[in-house]
Amino acid sequence: MSVKVGDSAPDFRVKDDTGKVRTLAEFRGKKVVLYFYPKDNTPGCTKEACSFRDGYSALQEAGIVILGVSFDSPESHRKFKEKQRLPFVLLSDEKKEVAHAYGASGGILGALAAKRYTYLIDEQGKVVHIFTKVDVKSHAEEVLQAFSRHSEN
Repeated sequence: MSVKVGDSAPDFRVKDDTGKVRTLAEFRGKKVVLYFYPKDNTPGCTKEACSFRDGYSALQEAGIVILGVSFDSPESHRKFKEKQRLPFVLLSDEKKEVAHAYGASGGILGALAAKRYTYLIDEQGKVVHIFTKVDVKSHAEEVLQAFSRHSEN
């Protein structure tokens, strides 16, 4: 794995679901969930995204920003967001550079999909937790608990 807990989270420049270029640096000062997933509109990825959608208000109250990342195009992301009513940003890592920098490339579909990994990044841009096993149905709750444990330390 390229990134470990305690490391500075690698910055990136990729397009979001609207075609706007986004960076990790623009979210400095906020807690960030950077979650990689294999593919838009697949069963597990839809459950995971909907977990974040359903837990979105609690995540927002905790000051947490959600960023979903896959190799899908901005257009695919836009359709996925509309269909599932997702209130958070989806990032298009079409060149697979972000997944590679984080160690989340080479998932179940090999080079075609990212691994289902989630990185929790604190306000200073440090990785504070990494999920390499995700419960797609309750991932939002897992994330809240992990950030809560980090805040206590």
